Amino acid sequence: MHPPALWDWESGQRVILASMERPENVAWLEEYHISPDGERVAVLASLEEGGFTALVNGEAWENPFEKAWCPRFSPDGRFTAIVQQDGMWTLAVDGEAWEESFDFMWSTQFAPEGEAIAACIQSGGEYGLCIDGVTWETLYENASQCVLSADGKASAAVVQLAQLKPADIEAFKKGVYGVAVNGQSWDANFMNCWTPAFDAKGEHVAAQVRLNLYDYSIAVDGKTWNEIYGCVWEPRFNPATGKVVAPVRLNGRWGLAQDGQIIWEPRFGQCWQQIFSPDGKNIAAIVAPDFGKFTVAVNGKAWGVTFPVVTDLVICREGATVAALGCVDNADWQVLVNGRAWAGVWDMAWKPVISQVGGHVAAKVSKGKRQTIVVDGRAFAREFDQVFDPTFSPDGKKLLIRGIDKGSVVRIVADVAQA
Repeated sequence: MHPPALWDWESGQRVILASMERPENVAWLEEYHISPDGERVAVLASLEEGGFTALVNGEAWENPFEKAWCPRFSPDGRFTAIVQQDGMWTLAVDGEAWEESFDFMWSTQFAPEGEAIAACIQSGGEYGLCIDGVTWETLYENASQCVLSADGKASAAVVQLAQLKPADIEAFKKGVYGVAVNGQSWDANFMNCWTPAFDAKGEHVAAQVRLNLYDYSIAVDGKTWNEIYGCVWEPRFNPATGKVVAPVRLNGRWGLAQDGQIIWEPRFGQCWQQIFSPDGKNIAAIVAPDFGKFTVAVNGKAWGVTFPVVTDLVICREGATVAALGCVDNADWQVLVNGRAWAGVWDMAWKPVISQVGGHVAAKVSKGKRQTIVVDGRAFAREFDQVFDPTFSPDGKKLLIRGIDKGSVVRIVADVAQA
């Protein structure tokens, strides 16, 4: 599959799948999925004679499997599913199963900027990762929160380094958790570890760590910051400088620390989910200036609009546009852009998308049983039974809309100025 710059960006509509009716030899169909470029439609199917297959643009995979689940398209358009054959589990990519199989497999992941595909595995009571069919050489008592580097050449997970007997609190206090990178664990161990994260080059890993019952910090490549906090949240690397920034709690309030030094004073009731603009010059985070009132802060300055819930924070390449979702009573959703809420109120909204050029914002939304796309505050002229996340063209002038309506799957390219 081609990158977005080589997708078909000619304005207009094409029908990708004219009929979604169940074929004669199929007992039932699961949920439909559409590839990022909108050219492929796939669905897992339970066969009447037993077993599972996938239908891609209406054509079944050549070989069926005993079971199949966790269907997902990769960023480059390959359709994957975790499948069972002869009682063992593996991953099928466009119908071709990996040679190695496991007692169980879950949580398929894709490298954001590469072709690697990974999944968590359990084999013989031990846990680890399998990347493109190659399993970590060392497996562990437990492994969780698995991540890939951006290029997919490195992988990491929180791992349990020693056995724990039931209710063995003393052993737990001594610390039996760490982080494994490419299967090799750090020398350091902790009472708890969470959310390992790679730097932009995939060379370094940071994670939240719990030092004892009361103290928390950030560890980078196994070395802990000198500073200790009442709590911390997920660390993230500045993509330009490689410095690590994490939310920290001091004296009951939250701020941001960079490599252990405070850069946003702890003055918020909450501060988390920080993100960088790709040039590393701007930081945005979800914050709570007061109890139960959430908003977004950009470079430490909070927006004036607040909601009981704020989520799905995104930032554009240069940091000039920041967007998120605000919600009241888990029912009334609004899209927030640069400190202002768009006028529309929706039963549900999904993570906004920002164009690489032009600062345009689009989001999938729903009201009642119908879904559509809102672009720069305007609802697209057409509604759907189901619509998928939109994608902007590289120049920001076109918008790809993938939708299901009246029993067919359509691919629409709309001019942003007219959407």
